[in-house]
Amino acid sequence: MALNFNEYAKEGNRFLKDYAKEMNLGESTEKAGRIFSSIMHALRDIISPQESLQFIAQLPMFLKAVYVNGWNMKRPKPRVKKMAEFIELVRKHDGVAAVNDFEYNDELAERYIDTTFIYLRKYISLGEMEDIRDGLPKDLKSMIYSNLMF
Repeated sequence: MALNFNEYAKEGNRFLKDYAKEMNLGESTEKAGRIFSSIMHALRDIISPQESLQFIAQLPMFLKAVYVNGWNMKRPKPRVKKMAEFIELVRKHDGVAAVNDFEYNDELAERYIDTTFIYLRKYISLGEMEDIRDGLPKDLKSMIYSNLMF
């Protein structure tokens, strides 16, 4: 199997442009990339490593790299049971840029999270999304459940 890194870069740039448009971020692909990455890393923190591996198996190569960047499976999982805690975890992964990317607006952050999971349906099967949802705490199921049919 030959690796074509230029093609992955092209696909990744196309993804970021489309994702930024979907998120109503205009041409801000850097911001879109930070938001997407922080949401994926927060998801990765709260689901099992086995579920993560099943999830990334369906992602295209350029998104696999985003998901696994900095991953340490041995790190203890944070206790996240409510949407506000998940949003805080997303902001933590976004670092100092979180103030600009998510502002101090939980509704905006939740909209970004919802839109991200809707957008992921282009790559992830309904069954896998259901598996992830089933492993989430009750108050977090809605971030995937309400978006499964899209």
